[in-house]
Amino acid sequence: MQREIITYPNKRLFISSKRVENFDKDLHKLLDDMYETMIKGCGVGLASIQVNVPLRVFLANIPDENEEQKKEDLFEIINPELKILDDEKIVFNEGCLSIPGFFEDVERYKNVRLEYQDRFGKHKILETSDFLAVVIQHEFDHLNGHLFIEKLSYTKRKAFEKEFKKQQKEKRQRSLGEEAKKSKS
Repeated sequence: MQREIITYPNKRLFISSKRVENFDKDLHKLLDDMYETMIKGCGVGLASIQVNVPLRVFLANIPDENEEQKKEDLFEIINPELKILDDEKIVFNEGCLSIPGFFEDVERYKNVRLEYQDRFGKHKILETSDFLAVVIQHEFDHLNGHLFIEKLSYTKRKAFEKEFKKQQKEKRQRSLGEEAKKSKS
């Protein structure tokens, strides 16, 4: 079942998520729902806080060389511990399902190690680099109540806030216009 994604500036996005204690059917349902939500939203990652569930859970599903996301390539990450492997950094153009329509270059570490549990509680280790490492860091930030826009320079952050306020104002005006049309009919 597809779930609603909460969007910026919802304060829930800024809370720290809690560890998963029960690896049960409720967790499996959450993971399955998150996958459907992520795919329908055209995302490559999704943290459970984005569907209003403050647990240390996220998904990562990188498209293959044909730009297809296959479920067999899905990482279900529960209770992750992230370690940066070296100081090498890369820049990727990031977006977020909780900040629709906004993309910006963000600097991240190139190489990471992730220790986590799968949906059954089994401990796993993943060492990765490049795009998957970026996605993991982005989603890991969500678990700690952070969004990628916090990594932007002061100037880019101010530009984002200005554009965001403009979009919010336009949405309100459209909504008021639609309400006025309905009341006239």
